Amino acid sequence: MSVMEKAAGVPIAKAATRRGPRLRRLGDMWWRHVVGIVASVVALFPVAYVLSAAFNGDSTLSSASIIPRSLTLDNFRKLFASGAAVKHFASAADYPYWYMNTIIVSASTALLTVVLGAIAAYAFSRFRFKGRRLGMLSLFLIQMFPQLLAVVAIYLIVHSVGSVFHVIGLNTVTALIVVYLGGVMGVNTWLLKGFFDTIPAELDESARVDGATPGQVFWGVVFPLASPVLAVIALLSFIGTLNEFVIASVILQTSRHQTLSVGLFNFIGGQYAQYWGPFAAGVLLAAIPVVILFLSLQKFIVQGLTQGAVKG
Repeated sequence: MSVMEKAAGVPIAKAATRRGPRLRRLGDMWWRHVVGIVASVVALFPVAYVLSAAFNGDSTLSSASIIPRSLTLDNFRKLFASGAAVKHFASAADYPYWYMNTIIVSASTALLTVVLGAIAAYAFSRFRFKGRRLGMLSLFLIQMFPQLLAVVAIYLIVHSVGSVFHVIGLNTVTALIVVYLGGVMGVNTWLLKGFFDTIPAELDESARVDGATPGQVFWGVVFPLASPVLAVIALLSFIGTLNEFVIASVILQTSRHQTLSVGLFNFIGGQYAQYWGPFAAGVLLAAIPVVILFLSLQKFIVQGLTQGAVKG
């Protein structure tokens, strides 16, 4: 065999050895691809149906289909039209207020949950003080009971407090934010505390040796390292607040102070006012902030996962 044949034969042999196992592995795992495709179709089917109903000219579900029969933007126009333009539904023009209230409540709850939960979890993780174990156990026991069981108590507390401090009284978004924070702080503090325990305490000590204050140690060393779990908690808090209905419907009473979940329910809640087209259009627009937030926080989650896989 000549030198040229040997040189040409080596790459061919290597390519054959690489290609063979790949083809065999693909043949062995074909069922996983089938399961993934089926799961994707099942997950995307409701989204496709909502898209079809949002652009369908008929507002009833009896004639709805995956492919709309007539494409129109009337459902989106009804969300921002005056009350007279939407028959039997005078509060349809309040959709921009619902959207703004939802963004304010969800963003504030997510931000305050991350900041306050991280501070509390750092204290439970790094410091040893009297009542630490009892405080953590109390947070855990409180989270065993769903917030829905305390709707009547929450209403009475907000009503009583609102008579003194009107800013956090009934029919205010600030009161709703405070109630949401009380419901999610416990479980998020537990999650953050477990993550902070995995961060070596030697990093705090080395930062103190370099002259860093306790605040600089937390915000400059520990807080950035906890970005993966902070991003997950912010995303879950935002989505959970946006989807919450019962407590928001109890605290927010007038139309212009309601959130999207409460306001959009009015489209389909009446006995003879079943506006499924505008409802689907409103839900479709409500998904935009969630998608934007997920795409914005996705890189922090990926960075946190990849940083732990590479040793310096």
